[in-house]
This record gives sequence, C-alpha cells and structure tokens, in this order.
Amino acid sequence: MQVRLTTPLTRQELAPLHAGDTVLLTGTVYTARDAAHARMNEALDRGEPLPFDIKGAAIYYVGPTPERPGCAIGAAGPTTSAWINLPRACWTWALPV
Repeated sequence: MQVRLTTPLTRQELAPLHAGDTVLLTGTVYTARDAAHARMNEALDRGEPLPFDIKGAAIYYVGPTPERPGCAIGAAGPTTSAWINLPRACWTWALPV
C-alpha cells in the first residue's frame, strides 16, 4: 500500500500502516542520533522546552558518513533506533493520545 502523509502526524493517520507500506512523507523531518537525544533529555531534566514541537514529529535516525570534498555532508543513510536512548518526550508527546 502507498500512503501520503504530512507532518505533524496523528495516531489515526499512522494506525492503518503496516510493515512494507510505502509512505510518501511531506513536511518537516528532524534528524537526530544519540548525542542529540542526550541533549534533549538533559533539557527536559532541567525543565527547559525542546527546540521544536515534538508532537506528531517525524524523526529520521540518520547515520551520516564523512563529507566528500566540496560537500557539506556525506551520505546519510537510515540506522536503527532500537539502540538509541530516545528522549522521554518521544514516548509522552510525540503522538497525541
């Protein structure tokens, strides 16, 4: 199945998705890895707001490679989020109930 979605996302939009579906995503997509997640958790621990509204946000767990000469970044491929210590905000705010 192919689905077109726009961020921010809702549970109702995501509920019908299944593994293997093709999702065409429009809107803001944030990229982050473990260092960014640690900084987000530290900000939350201090009672500070995150630098963006995480409700319904899409976060791309990107594994960048060193840049090639003349380029800002190298390849940026997906990596697993299973081992990343996600910010508590992802569990409580990412998708409204």
